[in-house]
Amino acid sequence: MTKSAKPRIHIGIGGWTYEPWRGTFYPDGLAQKRELEYASRKLNSIEINGTYYGLQKPASFIKWRDETPDGFVFALKGTRFITNRRVLSEAGDSIKAFFDSGVAELGAKLGPINWQFPPFKKFDADDFEAFLKLLPKRIGGVDIRHAVEVRQESFRSPAFIALARKYGVAVIIAADSDYPQIADVTAPFVYVRIMGTSKDEKLGYSAAALDLWAKRAKEWAQGGAPDGLKTVAEHHPEKAGRDVYLYVISGFKERNPAAAMALAERIKAGA
Repeated sequence: MTKSAKPRIHIGIGGWTYEPWRGTFYPDGLAQKRELEYASRKLNSIEINGTYYGLQKPASFIKWRDETPDGFVFALKGTRFITNRRVLSEAGDSIKAFFDSGVAELGAKLGPINWQFPPFKKFDADDFEAFLKLLPKRIGGVDIRHAVEVRQESFRSPAFIALARKYGVAVIIAADSDYPQIADVTAPFVYVRIMGTSKDEKLGYSAAALDLWAKRAKEWAQGGAPDGLKTVAEHHPEKAGRDVYLYVISGFKERNPAAAMALAERIKAGA
């Protein structure tokens, strides 16, 4: 996705096919084949999880692109056959296969690629840099943004942050979860996954928590770094601001669309 002139805040959920959302998020009687169409009119982004489990076909990306409105953005998870391997530097052929599967068919609706690593994957500076070197910057005329989601304490290292900044790769901020939090801003965009929705809250989060996340999203968009989050290295303010991608993931999943819509409303009200 080409960087927009004005930073945008994208708020979304993980996927769109989830049975408990029928009758809660989706209206009764809505055809399943129209769920993406509906969800993409309520939120401006979705993180696709299916790409993590296997390669998709170009026709799928074209269908998703055509069912969603202008300005909508998909984040995609990179396949696990890349991130779960022992030696990342050997992932070149798999990375090529992933992008050859039709990813660029999303065009302007392609957001960041989330390279999610398993909790047992430890930081190896040389191997990780070799992996970052393999990531393409542009495919089929479409700029590619990369983000890494690491889930091992060994990544809380200044060397890791330096590598991410060197290659312009975002470190995904895991929030309201048991995963290590690394909130350092390392790219021209910020990628956040909040995972603390609760069954006891009608909107998944309390009003105060929703206000806080909306405030943080706006701070990131303005080039700042919000307080109260765990970082590793020194923050470098950006005058130009950054695009923000924030997804309500996991937690009490039934409430995630409500939480995401409540966040989007707060951000729009404060624009």
